[in-house]
Amino acid sequence: MMTLEGVALKLTPYSFPMITTPACRTPHTFRRFLVSASTAAAPPASLSLGHSTRPDFPILHQEVNGSRLVYLDNAATSQKPITVLKAVQDYYQGYNSNVHRGIHYLSSKATMEYELARKKISEFINASDAREIVFTRNATEAINLVAHSWGLQNIKSNDEILLTIAEHHSAIVPWQLVAQKTGAILKYVELNEDGVPDVEKLKDMLSRKTKLVVVHHVSNVLGSVLPIEDITCCAHDVGAKVLVDACQSVPHMAVDVQDLNADFLVASSHKMCGPTGIGFLYGKSDLFSSMPPFLGGGEMISDVFLDHSTYAEPPSRFEAGTPAIGEAIGLGAAIDYLSGIGMQRIHEYEIELAKYLYDSLCSIPNIRIYGPVPSEDVHRAALCSFNVENIHPTDLATLLDQQHGVAIRSGHHCAQPLHQHLGVGASARASLYFYNTREDVDDFIHALNDTVRFFNSFK
Repeated sequence: MMTLEGVALKLTPYSFPMITTPACRTPHTFRRFLVSASTAAAPPASLSLGHSTRPDFPILHQEVNGSRLVYLDNAATSQKPITVLKAVQDYYQGYNSNVHRGIHYLSSKATMEYELARKKISEFINASDAREIVFTRNATEAINLVAHSWGLQNIKSNDEILLTIAEHHSAIVPWQLVAQKTGAILKYVELNEDGVPDVEKLKDMLSRKTKLVVVHHVSNVLGSVLPIEDITCCAHDVGAKVLVDACQSVPHMAVDVQDLNADFLVASSHKMCGPTGIGFLYGKSDLFSSMPPFLGGGEMISDVFLDHSTYAEPPSRFEAGTPAIGEAIGLGAAIDYLSGIGMQRIHEYEIELAKYLYDSLCSIPNIRIYGPVPSEDVHRAALCSFNVENIHPTDLATLLDQQHGVAIRSGHHCAQPLHQHLGVGASARASLYFYNTREDVDDFIHALNDTVRFFNSFK
């Protein structure tokens, strides 16, 4: 046990295999080298989006533990702009009512705004029809909906479900349950030498036995971006369907489901400036029409008799009970806000900020950064998962918060199979959004250096 300015610290021994690479540009799952902070490439003058949008996010303007809040946990959840907060407040203050069931003004207004939010999502991801959007509690529920409604009806014994080891638990566990019930076989694609899921191996593993490919668009640990169009094309060639986890892509780049040609796609509101407690499932119309209900109750029915019921057409068929009305309206407001900025602008800004974060982290001694090395041809998402030799990531995150007001994530990030493959139990993760700035990164690196020096002083 040690203390720092009166704070009791219980430190956990932590180490990992190190690889020394001769050059920063050498592709590896991680890199170990020292780079002077002054050599990090300065971002272009166009990096102004963070400064211009920060006033829209009241939560960012506060001190935490005596320091300016530096919020770098956006892959877990994003902050909410004033327009979203106001939209939710307006609903509860001005027209709070249930949807679809009342003929009075408040119900009509709530229904209109709720369905308008669905239309906004449809246009945001370029679905063919708003009826291809189903509201769910979150992306996890969306995947479970597909697993129970489509999966149990279409996957049989010895059929194969193909995933990568970098999937989020919410994209793995539902299919484990399906496999247990049906006798299907789960197969996993590992990482290539660049530290990203091996797409070429994935293609080789496809066969007529493959009924479903479950794959992320952007990894929440590695920061890698997968070529979904290529994957869906190959999967469809063997008759397989594709489910895309787009939780880390929809908030950060323009996503066109028709271009991707995914059969199902899921995303979550709270990662894209919207409220918690709501997400959405995109599904092709013909698939939704063939799927039975996931939950039974009000709203999802056509007629109910004592011995049987008939069901509503999608999307109502999959939205049993009173939905998260205020949250859906808030999500609609978040889409308005993101669209007002422009997703291409957000994406271009984050590419530059991501490289600045990665290059800056390279100044930390004995650091292991997971995922691909950014280059002109390889763009990373604006997040870095890492470990520093002999420092447990939870201890690191604790001191960054308590001594510097820097919020990062530590743990397995709901990706235990990936961490097991990497040979570690946990990692630290700094993740950015468009309201972050170069100064946020600089403050984080300064705090990280200070924290590492503190731990090293006890060796």
